[in-house]
Amino acid sequence: MHSLPSVVLFCSLLTACAAPSSDNTNRPVSGSNPELGAFSISLAVKDLARSREFYGKLGFRPVAGNPAQNWQILRNGDHVIGLFQGMFEKNLLTFNPGWTQQATDLAQFTDVRVIQQRLQEQGLTLLSSADPASTGPASLMLLDPDGNPVLFDQHVGKPK
Repeated sequence: MHSLPSVVLFCSLLTACAAPSSDNTNRPVSGSNPELGAFSISLAVKDLARSREFYGKLGFRPVAGNPAQNWQILRNGDHVIGLFQGMFEKNLLTFNPGWTQQATDLAQFTDVRVIQQRLQEQGLTLLSSADPASTGPASLMLLDPDGNPVLFDQHVGKPK
């Protein structure tokens, strides 16, 4: 088992490495490695206000969400945490194809349906999937080997 500082350092490094290039193109990587988009941790919290206060003390500030609907997105630099009360059981790793780490739309990116096809070709089982014929926003979810949910949640349509 890792110590808490090791886990925090790993999460910080993962977030930093997931940040897209500054040229705002976020082009797919050649070969079989798709660009996954913006990265955040989505936390299943018991008390939204208490969690928001705690992460506020760590320097995170609200940037989106609706506390009346029990969710809030917080940011500290390029680090993003979503707080969700009563919406899901476990914490999620979340990728947003088509967005920069600052939640701005990208002109070119790897569409979630392309990511889905690549994951299925590699034999991964999806918990939910996007309609391959659709062109608008879409999502998919799978579990990692330890049962951690991984969500790909694309808020924009297919790139042109």
